[in-house]
Amino acid sequence: MNSERILSVAALVVLTALPDGTGVAANNPLVVPDGKAYQGRKIIAKTYNSGFALGHDSYNAMGAGSDGKIYYVLSSENIDQGARMFSFDPKTQQIKELGDLTEACGEKGLKAIPQGKSHVNFVEMDRKLFFATHVGVYSIVEGKETMGVPPPGYKPYPGGHLLSYDLRTGKFEDYGIAPNREGVLTFNMDTRRGRMFALTWPSGIFYRYDLATRQQRSFGKMCAEGEDGVGPTYRTVCRSIAVDLDDGSAYFTTSEGTILRYDAKTDSVGPVVGEDMKKDYFGQYDPTSPGHMGYNWRQVFWRAKDKMIYGVHGNSGYLFRFDPRAPRLELLERITSEPSRRCGMFDQFSYGYLGFALGPDNKTIHYLTGGPIYVDGKRLAGKATTAMGEAKGLENLHLVTYDIEKQRYMDHGAVFYPDGQRPLYVNAIALGRDGMVYTLPRITEKGKTRSDLVAFPGPLKR
Repeated sequence: MNSERILSVAALVVLTALPDGTGVAANNPLVVPDGKAYQGRKIIAKTYNSGFALGHDSYNAMGAGSDGKIYYVLSSENIDQGARMFSFDPKTQQIKELGDLTEACGEKGLKAIPQGKSHVNFVEMDRKLFFATHVGVYSIVEGKETMGVPPPGYKPYPGGHLLSYDLRTGKFEDYGIAPNREGVLTFNMDTRRGRMFALTWPSGIFYRYDLATRQQRSFGKMCAEGEDGVGPTYRTVCRSIAVDLDDGSAYFTTSEGTILRYDAKTDSVGPVVGEDMKKDYFGQYDPTSPGHMGYNWRQVFWRAKDKMIYGVHGNSGYLFRFDPRAPRLELLERITSEPSRRCGMFDQFSYGYLGFALGPDNKTIHYLTGGPIYVDGKRLAGKATTAMGEAKGLENLHLVTYDIEKQRYMDHGAVFYPDGQRPLYVNAIALGRDGMVYTLPRITEKGKTRSDLVAFPGPLKR
């Protein structure tokens, strides 16, 4: 489901961190492929307060600017207050609120369902951060999550917008509303040609916007009826678009495993012939059933150095690379946490994780993934199945890296707050120039929970 909703954190106050941080005894090392020992290492994260108590679960919504600052959006599910955008300066440790996304879209005072979130990462071009907005208020209709039904006195959601934020002037610019007034779920940009690409929710419409001509073109629904479908017409919408900056192509997938390509020369979309995402190692999925991403990739990026697309399949946790010119998809490593690899179980989040990005050294993939919790030596199990994109139960947060050039996997351990709490429901990542890792999990303080910024050192920092 679009909001990728999660379970209650009520159990958090009961399940405190074990001494080694993961439930793996510190004197019982686990050997990892690079020969080093994983011994239940623990990473301590610093929490920040952006002053937005309504901050709700975030998906992507982050990026590191060319000015060295970390930019992020905190979501809201409140009918009267939309999402807010912030910047964090690592040098001064100062947070600045940059604006309300509803107001940035020119909809302040409209009395409509607000721009409740951004579900996409920032892409920088000409000192501007480009991104998109999404709905944050939903309704459950016949057991399915749908676009929010406005209460009396409110108007329907106006539709997601493509936006930019100017790093020099601090001003937002609006590039229009998504087709059919849907939310913008997935986004990327060709920064050499000035083209934005997006997929909408709930029906999975693919469209592009050209900055030079100021023209938007819709290519229609790419995956049956998307998450608006019922039964045989239901398909989970892809959450990540990869852009090949050399030729301007944009790639995304369907839950059946088809890899679709936008061709910049012909301004058209069609399937890649000769390769797909339907691999036995990824598992077996019914694309018409909800609660998983199917054969969609979860998160991807294009690496200019070797002209490859690197990505992770969310449910199985397999890292792969895709050569679009061959075309060939090659599995590299299972980058789930070391405790997950040893117990052989899928992680708790039914869609997999979005916190997947290339480090500032241009060779180290950073991945924020789950790890099982052990209580009295037994793995804490969650729900067996789910019909939604949600966490099936509590889990630890692990930082895993993969060095592309050395082909080296490393689990750096579980992440905790100084008071022993776990960062929960993590689906965002931004990497600072100094190697710090930033994300937007839930934080509970004085009995109140919000999503907000946290930071901890990654391997490039250490």
